[in-house]
Amino acid sequence: MYEIDAIDRKIIRQLRLNSRISNVDLGKEVGLSPSACLRRITLMEKAGIITGYTALVDMAAGEQPIAVIIQITLERQTEEYLNRFESAVRRYPEIRECFLMTGGSDYLLRVDVESAGAFERIHKEILSVLPGVLRINSSFSIRNVLSTRQK
Repeated sequence: MYEIDAIDRKIIRQLRLNSRISNVDLGKEVGLSPSACLRRITLMEKAGIITGYTALVDMAAGEQPIAVIIQITLERQTEEYLNRFESAVRRYPEIRECFLMTGGSDYLLRVDVESAGAFERIHKEILSVLPGVLRINSSFSIRNVLSTRQK
């Protein structure tokens, strides 16, 4: 099992800001040689700590997607119900994020849609058929006030 240290955390922080950073620049940022950075990244990928990379698309030229935040309450909070729900959620790429929560709802989901009609399809074909769901409460975002990605 690979245990991350302070340098690994610095590497992860830099990769979250720019996953295409060169190993030379990454090494300068974290105080390692390029080859040492590559070796650590490879070890973290093999250990499943780094699970992938993604492209962030600037939608300024086109229509901005609408982020929909969805609160899900399950019929029961047993391990069986939680596992069934989480397993089902993983099958739908439309669901961008899923958080197990404390408080008033059991899960918080995020989906991105182009329109209310597109969300209606997701609600009808995905959300309403997830196992164990008692209540669905959805909120549409107006605009993104803060993004954690560096521009």
